[in-house]
Amino acid sequence: MDNDYSSSSSEVDYIIGRTFFKKYQCIKKLGEGSFGLIYEAIYNNEHFALKFEDLRRNTNLLEAEASIMNYLKGPNIPSVRSFGTSGNYNVLIMQLMGKSLEDFINEKKTFSIKTVCLLGYQMINVLEYIHDKHYVHRDIKPDNFVVGLNLDSKKLYLLDFGLAKKYRSSTTLVHYPLINKKKLTGTARYASINAMRGYEQSRRDDLEAVGYVMMYFLRGSLPWQGLAGKNKEERYKRILNKKLDTSANDLCKGYPNELETYIDYTRKMEYTENPEYDRLRKLLLKILEREGQNFDYIYDWTTDEEKELRKREFLEEKNAEKTRKNNTSERQSSKIESEDLNEEESKIGDKYKENGMLHKSKSKEIKNSYKFATKESSLDGKNLNNNAINSNKKHTSKHKSNSHRRRINRRENEGELQRENEEVCCSEACIII
Repeated sequence: MDNDYSSSSSEVDYIIGRTFFKKYQCIKKLGEGSFGLIYEAIYNNEHFALKFEDLRRNTNLLEAEASIMNYLKGPNIPSVRSFGTSGNYNVLIMQLMGKSLEDFINEKKTFSIKTVCLLGYQMINVLEYIHDKHYVHRDIKPDNFVVGLNLDSKKLYLLDFGLAKKYRSSTTLVHYPLINKKKLTGTARYASINAMRGYEQSRRDDLEAVGYVMMYFLRGSLPWQGLAGKNKEERYKRILNKKLDTSANDLCKGYPNELETYIDYTRKMEYTENPEYDRLRKLLLKILEREGQNFDYIYDWTTDEEKELRKREFLEEKNAEKTRKNNTSERQSSKIESEDLNEEESKIGDKYKENGMLHKSKSKEIKNSYKFATKESSLDGKNLNNNAINSNKKHTSKHKSNSHRRRINRRENEGELQRENEEVCCSEACIII
C-alpha cells in the first residue's frame, strides 16, 4: 500500500518538546514512515531518531520492525538503541540519519548519471546483504534511502522495515510458496510488475524497484506517475497497465544501455531465482568507466569542502589499493619464484638423484667389474700358481723319479758290488782256507 499515514497538528504539537523514557527529548519532526512518525530527539548531547507508532491504530508493527532491524544490523542499516511503549505510542529509538534521497531529488529535480550509478551500486549492496539474511524489504523508494551524518555522509542507509518479510526458510533456504491475488505491499510508483499483479514478493521485486528508482532520478518522473482513478484499486490497475506497456527500451531511451539491461533482467527473473548482484553492479561500474568518472562518493549535493575531502580519501584508497596489489603481486611473484626454485631444485635433485643412481650404478658396475677383474685375476693367478705348482710338481716328480732311479741304480750297483764282494770274499775265503 502507499504511505497513507498522516498526522494531525495536535499530534505533532504533543510530541515535540516532550521527553520520552525520561531521557529522549523530541526537538523536531523528520518525516513519516509506513506506519509512524519520525522525530529527532536529544539525550546527553547525543542525537537520536525516534519513530512513533500510535497504538490506537491497532497496527502494532513497530516492535516487529525493531526486531528485524536488530537482526539485520549491518554497515548500511541504522543501529537500534532500544524499543518501548510510552503513553499511546510504541517508540523505536535508533541511530540518527541525514537527509533522504527524496529530499535531495526534490531539491535537484534530477540527478547526474554519476550520482545515480553511485547510489544504485550501494542500493544493490544493501539489498544483497538483507537478502542473504532471508528478508525482502518490499518498500523500495527514495524516502527509505538516507545518507549518514558527518563522516558517514557519503554512505547510503536503508530505512523503514515495517513491511519487510522473510521470503525463505533460514535453515533450509527453501522459498515460501508463490501466492497470487495478494494486495499490493509497498509504493505503487516503484513496485515491481509482479508485486502489482498480486504475487508474493521475493528478491527480484526489490531489485526491479531499484531500477525504477534509478530511472526516476535520471528522468525526474516515471511514465505512470499522475495517473488518476476512482479509487486506489483502479489507480493501481492503470499504473500496472502502463508499466506493462512501457518496455525497458522505452523507459531507458536516451540513457546508457546498461540501465535497459538492468530493467529487462530484473523483470524477467523467476520467483526463486538467485540474483546476479555482481553482474548488476558491473553494469553501473561500466557506465562510470565510460563516463570517465571515479567511484569517489561525490554526489550532486556534495559540498566543496566534502569534495576535497573525498578526493583525498579516494586517492589515498587508490594508492592503498595499488600498494596492496603490488604487495600481492610481489607475494605471488615471490611465491612463483619460490615454486620455480623448488621445482628447479627438485629437478636438480632428481638429476642428482638420477646421476647418483647412475654413479651408483656405474660404481656398482665398476665395483662388479673390479670384482670380476679381481676374480679373473685371482683365477689367472690361481691358474698361474697352479701351473707353477703343477710345473713344480712335475719337476719334483721328475726329480724324485730321477733320484729314485739313481737310488735304485745305486742300490742295484751296491747290490752288484756287494755280490761281487761276496763272491770275491767267498772265492778269497775259499782260497785262503
